[in-house]
Amino acid sequence: MTTTAHLDTFARDHLPPREQWPELRFDLPELRYPERLNCAGVLLQGPPDERPAFRTPDGGVWTYGELRARVDRLAHLLGRDLGVVPGDRVLLRGPTTPWLAACWLAVLKAGAIAVTVLAQQRPHELATICEIARVRHALCDIRAVDDLAKAEIPGLSITTYGGDGPGDLLNRPAPGTPYPAVDTAADDVALIAFTSGTTGRPKGCMHLHRDVLAIADTFSRHVLRPTPDDVFTGSPPLGFTFGLGGLVVFPLRAGASALLLEQAHPAQLLPAISEHRVSVLFTAPTAYRAMLPELDHHDVSHLRRCVSAGENLPAATWHAWYERTGLKIINGIGATELLHIFLSAADDDIRPGTTGVPVPGWQARVQDADGRELPAGEPGLLAVRGPVGCRYLDDPRQREYVRDGWNLTGDTYVRDDDGYFRYVARADDMIITAGYNVAGPEVEDALLRHPDVVEAAVVGRPDEDRGQVVVAYVVVKEGAPQDAEALRAHVKSELVPYKCPRQVVFLDALPRTATGKLQRFRLRAGG
Repeated sequence: MTTTAHLDTFARDHLPPREQWPELRFDLPELRYPERLNCAGVLLQGPPDERPAFRTPDGGVWTYGELRARVDRLAHLLGRDLGVVPGDRVLLRGPTTPWLAACWLAVLKAGAIAVTVLAQQRPHELATICEIARVRHALCDIRAVDDLAKAEIPGLSITTYGGDGPGDLLNRPAPGTPYPAVDTAADDVALIAFTSGTTGRPKGCMHLHRDVLAIADTFSRHVLRPTPDDVFTGSPPLGFTFGLGGLVVFPLRAGASALLLEQAHPAQLLPAISEHRVSVLFTAPTAYRAMLPELDHHDVSHLRRCVSAGENLPAATWHAWYERTGLKIINGIGATELLHIFLSAADDDIRPGTTGVPVPGWQARVQDADGRELPAGEPGLLAVRGPVGCRYLDDPRQREYVRDGWNLTGDTYVRDDDGYFRYVARADDMIITAGYNVAGPEVEDALLRHPDVVEAAVVGRPDEDRGQVVVAYVVVKEGAPQDAEALRAHVKSELVPYKCPRQVVFLDALPRTATGKLQRFRLRAGG
């Protein structure tokens, strides 16, 4: 590793031992970054001052010139007023706004480490994150400060933004001069992203300055292929790396602009897409399906790129969206540990029902539990390597995620003869019933092909005789009959009988996190 610019070396000191790192590959010329690199400085350079960078729902526009000036002002304040030094971890909390993005850029430009959390996270969750990452500084939207204050985190200095008081970050006097980016090493830690697991202690994933550019120079450059005239928007918050890439890193790297929405549920997305002529959309499969009935009421003619990640995209959803819009959803799988998408395909290379192929700059394979690569057609563990890899913050689970130089994502996949990867299930979600392996997503896809089904989730329930039985939780269209036998008959017409749910439970809505991720653990526990 090169000489660090960090004065507080906690993050570097708590990287995993090098023998526990995955093999990193920089096979593309654009991935061979210089030894000294500040990713925020790189992302902010280039576009003319007058070009739009961030847009707001009320029609406001931040130009690149305004963004650069505001980031520099914040970076000056971080060091001069708040005492932040390079290497310090700075918690960022608030809804998705240009100011949150500007704070993120300022923290990195000042050589500190961004720890962006969700506005919905509760005090005990925030306290745990601050304890693990030893966070002593926080920048928080005034509207989201209550839970952070309630956490009573020892030694945490909280500075709000968006308020009226003289101590508010945006009201403090600051130099109007440019702020030279701290001369960080390309392998200095830039951000710590905490996994959004449903159980257990969260894991802090440490990503370097070069990693931030690498996700743009692989997936965005080679698969998404944005232009400076694109307008990005989407539903994932910046506390998730799916949102950080899709709403900040990718548009800035391309010199494009992003519409940042504080509320980005399907009901808000479609009007925003229409009003602001959005051309690139990032959201989850559930949102695409929820927007289908409302498409006739909104102008989506400017959309040219639709990206789906966060959970498996059913083929039925892909086809339904394509039939209504003529747009081919770009499916992808990423991971917090790997920062963004590493398997995907676009345009004529898309094969609905598959995730795609390795993104240029990445390699992937399917292997067994002993690390042996499996032939095409055999399900096994997905293993990935590329320019970014898993580096947990002082966590013994590093040895589970990285084995023999490969990152094991915890997903079961099948690779076909043409090299396309098809999702089977989360490795711990495979249902084994009477000796048969049943992948819940396959049964869900079959259920979604029934015209009355809006949403479906399939889990295994313990059973004394069969080990597990297949249980389907279903949401049907308003006014449609809740006919379990009709749905079972439909699944039997689509799949072999042993994959048919033994039980069908009807719900008004599936349990999801605040960001739309399905909470299967609640269904396994009985709802």
